[in-house]
Amino acid sequence: MNAVLYRQMLKVNLKPFLNYALGSAFYILLMFWLYPGVAGNAAAIDSIIRSMPEGVGRAFGLTGFGSAEAFISGEYYGLILVLILAVVCVQLSTQLMARLVDQGAMAYLLSARATRGQVACTQAAVLVTGLFLILAVTTLAGFAGNAWFLKGDYDFDTGKYVQMNAAAFLLFFAVGGISFLVSALSNDEKKASGISGAIAFGFFSLDLLGKFSDRTDWLRNLSLFSLYRPDDIIRGAADTELAFPILTAVGLAAFALGIVLFRRRDLPL
Repeated sequence: MNAVLYRQMLKVNLKPFLNYALGSAFYILLMFWLYPGVAGNAAAIDSIIRSMPEGVGRAFGLTGFGSAEAFISGEYYGLILVLILAVVCVQLSTQLMARLVDQGAMAYLLSARATRGQVACTQAAVLVTGLFLILAVTTLAGFAGNAWFLKGDYDFDTGKYVQMNAAAFLLFFAVGGISFLVSALSNDEKKASGISGAIAFGFFSLDLLGKFSDRTDWLRNLSLFSLYRPDDIIRGAADTELAFPILTAVGLAAFALGIVLFRRRDLPL
C-alpha cells in the first residue's frame, strides 16, 4: 500500500464518507427519539405485525417492537441501511478504480512511483475505511441515542446492537470486495457501475423474494444477504459463528483477486 496515496484518496473521499456517516447517525438518533412514543403502544403494534402474512414480517425484518434494538432492526437495519451501504459500495468502488482508468487519471498515479499492486491495494483500503467509518459513526450514535433518549427506562441490549453493526460491516465488506473486483477489471465507468449495481441489488432482491414464502426460500441460498439477519440477532438465533467468517472470507478473496488481476491486465493508458 502507498501511504501518501492513501492519505490523498482518503482526503478526496472524506466528505462523501462523512455525509453518509452523519446521515446514518441522524437516522439512528431519530429512531431512538421516536422509540419512547412507540414503546407505549408496542403491544398494539406487535398485534398488527402478527396479523400480517408471515412472509411480509420476515421480508422486512419486523420482529416486534418490545425493545429498542428490535425497533431499530426492523425500521433501519432491515432495509434502509442495506440500501444506503449498497449504493456506497457500488459508487465508491467505481470511483476508486474504473473511473480513474476511464478518465485516464490512472496513468498519472502509476507514473508517480507507485506500482499497480500498491495503487489497487491502497484504493481497496480506502473503500474499507469508508465503510468502517460509516458503521463506526452509526454505532456511536446509537450509544448516544440510548443515553440521551432512553436513559435506562427502556430495554436496550448493547451487545446485540453492536452485533448488528458488525454484521452490516462484514456484509458490505464482502459486497464491496465484489464491487471492487468488477471495477478493477473494467475500463468503462458506467459499465462497472452497472455490473456492480446489478450484482449488489440482485443479491438483495433474491434474499427479499426468498423471505416471502417457504416455496421461494431456496432463493436466499443464492445471495450473500442471507448471511445478514439482524432480526435473528435480536432473537438470539443468528448463526454468526458461520456467517461472519464466510462474509470475511468472501470479502478478502474478492479484494485480493481484484488486486492480483489489476496487476496483470492490460490497461488503456
